[in-house]
Amino acid sequence: MTDPRPAAPTVLVVMGVSGSGKSTVAALLAERLGWTFADGDDFHTADSIARMRGGHPLDDAARQPWLERIRTWIDGRLAAGENAVIACSALKCAYRRTLIDGTARVRLVFLEGSRDIIQSRVRARHGHFMPATLLDSQFAALEPPGPDEAPITVGIEESPDAIVAAVAARLDIPADDVCG
Repeated sequence: MTDPRPAAPTVLVVMGVSGSGKSTVAALLAERLGWTFADGDDFHTADSIARMRGGHPLDDAARQPWLERIRTWIDGRLAAGENAVIACSALKCAYRRTLIDGTARVRLVFLEGSRDIIQSRVRARHGHFMPATLLDSQFAALEPPGPDEAPITVGIEESPDAIVAAVAARLDIPADDVCG
């Protein structure tokens, strides 16, 4: 079996609004590829989580240190020669510039879905700090990645396993070359 890793290390940023399935898909994708996984939610400060839990969206100034912590993690994976997958909303183009900053070794995976599907998911989940009341602010902030960002865009209507298979296919990694 050949090594499923690209010639140069790659980090995939699985992005989308809250409830799109970022954490689930990113974790499954990392497992399937045998890559390192991180969840962007783990990079939030306790104050930011409390603010969101209280129904208050983060503004750009509050998000910037969070994005910089994620970028430091990305840089660390690339410097170590590791392939990795991270779940991160990355809603605005400016946020993605902070995360990617022209690095061709960082690729976006955009989980795209209708407000109805995402709203039903957010309402059904328990134990997450992001309340359904902030979904409107997520959609208002969302700037879908354009062709210049070369995203892998997948709809969220399928099962997480089907979404992961679609992303892996778009990465041009043969199915028999991945873990799992």
